[in-house]
Amino acid sequence: MSPADPTLADAVRDGIRCMLMRGGTSKGAFFVASDVPADPAVRDDLLLRIMGTPDPRQIDGIGGAHPLTSKVAIVAPSTMDGVDVDYLFLQLGVEQATVADAQTCGNLLAAVGPFAVERGLIAATGQRTTVRIRLLNTGDIATSQFATVDGRPDYDGEPGTEGAVAIDGVPGWASAIDLEVGGGPDKPLLPTGRTVDELDGHRVTLIDNGMPVVLVHADQLGFTGTESPDELEADADLAARIERIRLEAGPLMGLGDVAGQTVPKVILVSPGRAGGAVSTRAFIPTRVHTSIGVLMAASVAAAVRVPGTVAFDTATDSGAAVSGETTPIEHPSGTFPARVHVTRDAGGTWRATSLSLRTARKLFDGVVFPRPRR
Repeated sequence: MSPADPTLADAVRDGIRCMLMRGGTSKGAFFVASDVPADPAVRDDLLLRIMGTPDPRQIDGIGGAHPLTSKVAIVAPSTMDGVDVDYLFLQLGVEQATVADAQTCGNLLAAVGPFAVERGLIAATGQRTTVRIRLLNTGDIATSQFATVDGRPDYDGEPGTEGAVAIDGVPGWASAIDLEVGGGPDKPLLPTGRTVDELDGHRVTLIDNGMPVVLVHADQLGFTGTESPDELEADADLAARIERIRLEAGPLMGLGDVAGQTVPKVILVSPGRAGGAVSTRAFIPTRVHTSIGVLMAASVAAAVRVPGTVAFDTATDSGAAVSGETTPIEHPSGTFPARVHVTRDAGGTWRATSLSLRTARKLFDGVVFPRPRR
């Protein structure tokens, strides 16, 4: 570590500056990169102590005993031209002492811009501030726009006023945050170039519009797609089948051996029942999401718009009509209005960008004290 790096002894004694934030339907601990050790192994060990992992309750840390609340965002000024800050997402295990960096988190991404303003990494610009963010996990670039008042983020959103939104999976109203994420010209939407592949005997679609996912029709696995997350998680045989599909998908998607990673996500799709194009149940990778991640929804929505994919066929067979730029994606706690732009270039390669409307809120700001040892 460099001389400026905090040591574990310093962290245990004095704490580390930390902000807990909700971003979309997730929440996590946010750190400025210079406040945590630069060495990844030392950093990860420290974060596990902060979250209270491994422990199913995370009782001796600030983790919320669920993958959706055992997340970390590390933010730093960017060295890339035209980009304001770099965002590294880390998914910490709950019962297992794991720290995964193969994926990003589109929900926590909603809070990155406001956090950068809160910490003085960038300055607010009038009533609306725009932040360009490099997603270090994936190489994607995001643009975040959000309300600011007197140089600080405005998280409040009074119902009925302009810029106030409510999102499924989060109680109440808040100020809108607009996100646009694109993978650039070198990133194809379909990693294998095919709309359908066969994995473990199942017809699937491999797609990545910000989040690598595997789409499989629920009925191929013997389910309707209406099951609750608890019902799906209780099925040990299903978990084993999902993992076999995931492990086969990893190399095909350029991710290599994904046994120790949280991507790709496997998502069960079925016909929409509440006006959505399709209904989803997302494995992340063993627990089932109580709603759906922003970039997971973006990948599903893109698939709905590519003829021949599992999602396209599901929507078409059920008579769902998709028009305009918004694709409603149903999930266990509501519907996500995913906005995507999908194009096909002269060479026949499908490409996409995603746009989403999220909210975020600062929950607390202070110092966090890690466990002295694991």
